[in-house]
Amino acid sequence: MTQKVAFITGAAQGIGKAIAERLSKDGFAIAVADFNLEGAQQTADEINKDGKAIAVKVDVSDRDQVFAAVEKACNELGDLNVIVNNAGLGPTTPIETITPEQFEKVYSVNVGSVYWGIQAAIKCFHEKGHGGKIINASSQAGQVGNPNLALYSGTKFAIRGITQTAARDLAKDNITVNAYCPGIVKTPMMMDIAHHVAEANGKDDEWGMQQYTKDIALGRLSEPSDVAACVSYLAGPDSDYMTGQALLIDGGMVFN
Repeated sequence: MTQKVAFITGAAQGIGKAIAERLSKDGFAIAVADFNLEGAQQTADEINKDGKAIAVKVDVSDRDQVFAAVEKACNELGDLNVIVNNAGLGPTTPIETITPEQFEKVYSVNVGSVYWGIQAAIKCFHEKGHGGKIINASSQAGQVGNPNLALYSGTKFAIRGITQTAARDLAKDNITVNAYCPGIVKTPMMMDIAHHVAEANGKDDEWGMQQYTKDIALGRLSEPSDVAACVSYLAGPDSDYMTGQALLIDGGMVFN
């Protein structure tokens, strides 16, 4: 059997890197896709010590670049079975401060990239003559609006809607579409959000982080590996009968 292949955006650091490492351990060959090619190459080099990976540079807001990156991965690794549309931006945006430029940038990256990733994956799945799995990054902030994150929360709610619609549209092609919804994860993006919230309130970074972590039932921040474990399930055979879902992996912040 040929090795299954996973394409992961935003995989140079944080949650994306943890997903790349976990899926490699699960037996996938990995396309580490990121705007930061140097960081992507470092992740790929680490994976290549025990697995197989390539680094691919991509601006996920650009449809042509996403298609080119997926095609490159499909050609070099021989197939595509899973795409993880993980890349995203999380700026602090009190609703009265949002500018058209911020709106365009955040929605292009967080939402546009999911559309383009889905389209590119479908093309490759069809060319290879099989189905596949599409996995999108939503958030607990896509389940409940978070203060000071009007743009980010809006995009993550949108991703849940895209996921549900795509799941219905693509089921006939044996393509499942699901999302994962992390909580407060120890990543550079989350630390930056906490810093800006604290700064705006004249407080320190610890106070800023506490505003987001105080309601976690399990009493600790998420590690990127916690989220990667959820994505591992969505990428593997145990989730073959699941589609259109957005799984919360937030330590107990939102209960549905």
